[in-house]
Amino acid sequence: MGVAKSEHARSALFAHQPRTSSYDVIIIGGAMLGSSVAWFLSQNSDFNGSVLVIEKDASYSMCSTAHTNSCMRQQFSTELNIRISQFGADFVRNFQSYMGDDPDIPELAFQTFGYMYLADNQGFADILRANQKIQQTCGAGTKIMSPDAIAEAYPFYKLDDIILGSHNLVDEGYFDGHSLFDWWKRKARKNGVEYIENEVIGIDVEGEKVIGVRLASGEQISAGHIVNASGPRAVLTARMAGLNLPVEPRRRYSFIFDAETRLDRDLPLTIDPSGVHVRSDSVYYLAGCPPDHDTDVDYDDFAMDHDIWIDKAWPAIANRVPAFEAVKLINSWVGHYAYNKLDQNAIIGAHPERPNFMFINGFSGHGLQQSPAMGRAMSELLTYGEYRTLDLSPLGYERVMRNEPLLEKAVI
Repeated sequence: MGVAKSEHARSALFAHQPRTSSYDVIIIGGAMLGSSVAWFLSQNSDFNGSVLVIEKDASYSMCSTAHTNSCMRQQFSTELNIRISQFGADFVRNFQSYMGDDPDIPELAFQTFGYMYLADNQGFADILRANQKIQQTCGAGTKIMSPDAIAEAYPFYKLDDIILGSHNLVDEGYFDGHSLFDWWKRKARKNGVEYIENEVIGIDVEGEKVIGVRLASGEQISAGHIVNASGPRAVLTARMAGLNLPVEPRRRYSFIFDAETRLDRDLPLTIDPSGVHVRSDSVYYLAGCPPDHDTDVDYDDFAMDHDIWIDKAWPAIANRVPAFEAVKLINSWVGHYAYNKLDQNAIIGAHPERPNFMFINGFSGHGLQQSPAMGRAMSELLTYGEYRTLDLSPLGYERVMRNEPLLEKAVI
């Protein structure tokens, strides 16, 4: 992946030991979510504290950020998730402005050919209709399409079994997430955030508060707040503070392929009833899916199961788009979702019993598109002790303690 190579070239710029023995905020994990928090803090004029980001692997080659498909959508079933992604889309579209109109900052590529959810049964069709009404009240451009309307707009689909589709061409598709991540990291460091390549092996607790971390290199560092931005490894970080977190790594497979017969227009990110999704991707096409037996895996297990392509992904996309019966697989990889077993929604905010230990975890595949809103929110919590723009308290850890899921019906 390109991001892994570029980051590896810069990894030598990361020191291994911190400059001082005390920081106002220590962020454990320096990939997309950790760097979002770091950048939003660093540009907040009301925050005057010191920030240390501790990243286990500065090459970023095995993190979820390096294996992302950089998707963006508003087709969620809860208003909160819609609002979160709408800010993400606005941030991507106006990236230069949000980054202070720095002439070095590029525009981010944003391909907005939309998502297409396809329903082959009345139950899911009803869910898509209900979701569309919620999305519409939030200003999203989602439209419910009959099979005839879908066939007119996208004649390459096979639709014999489809009842309806849900499609949105406004701010949905995919974007250049790698550049977003890279510039957040660069600018955070330029603004004074310190990044080191090291590993947290312990978190010190005194009374109800966390007071610091211990590093693999031997240092003990004091902290005013600790932010758990450890991706799929978040549960390991939480356990060091004596806390539990229902987050585990789960494999997700991605495939880049070429087609002998190319489509005459962009293919929306199509969520097939089989669970496979497929979209246009630059000069090729991209497909993805979970395994049929979707369970947790080892943190370092990125082994590819090639039968997934032959037995699941290709048959599904060839059935839905007959032009894909003759394709050539170009590339494939495995990434990890930081999968929240409770409800597949993010967990953000302080732990009620450890008020200075902060979660930003469990995004279950939505982390990249939600990272602008999440970084902004965490910056507000750390600076003001409250959310100032979008209230994310329904995503707090309290629901984990109560075992009360915040149901999101549109999870891929």
